[in-house]
Amino acid sequence: MNRLFGRGKPKEPGPSISDCIAGVDSRAENIEKKVNALENELRKYKDQMAKMREGPGKNNVKAKAMRVLKQKKMYEQQLDNLRAQSFNMEQANYAHQTLKDTHATVSAMKDGVKQMKKEFKKINIEEIDDIQDEMADLLDQSEEVQDALGRNYNTPELDDDELAAELEALGDEIALDDDTSYLDDVVKAPEAPSKEPGADTSKNKDGIPVDEYGLPQIPSHN
Repeated sequence: MNRLFGRGKPKEPGPSISDCIAGVDSRAENIEKKVNALENELRKYKDQMAKMREGPGKNNVKAKAMRVLKQKKMYEQQLDNLRAQSFNMEQANYAHQTLKDTHATVSAMKDGVKQMKKEFKKINIEEIDDIQDEMADLLDQSEEVQDALGRNYNTPELDDDELAAELEALGDEIALDDDTSYLDDVVKAPEAPSKEPGADTSKNKDGIPVDEYGLPQIPSHN
């Protein structure tokens, strides 16, 4: 049958919503440029009419301004429609992308659950419990070994009364070490002289002049 009638051409995919949005936005930009051009032309006519007197010339300029204003209004309406279309398509595109993202998220979650189930099948809970019990037993055995290694041998038995007496004697020795009353009888060293030699003379009990060190002064020969 295909040889007799031939195969139909495969249908080409239609434009995507993103392409449609781009096309509408492009048309809106072109119309916006036309609106701006008409706005400049209309402003020019307004300036001319402001400088002209009433008469046929001013009426002619006014007619041109009215025609430009009508075109501007028509383009502005088209621009509003195109912007509304673009906004609606963007909302639809956003909803479509959200659904795609949701579908991808759900698929990823399903795959994750499948992988978790496969991994859990490899785990034996009873085996884990047995390992925990074995570890606890080994730790207990290790503690017993440490206690055995730290055991003291041939340690003499000590009397509590003897230990208390020794502790009390040790306290008396510490109290004696802390006693500083023996320092009270220490003679203070003489203070250093605060005056220069010869600045002030004094006499001893025999009436001989002495210096600040208590030594007889040598008379000076002028």
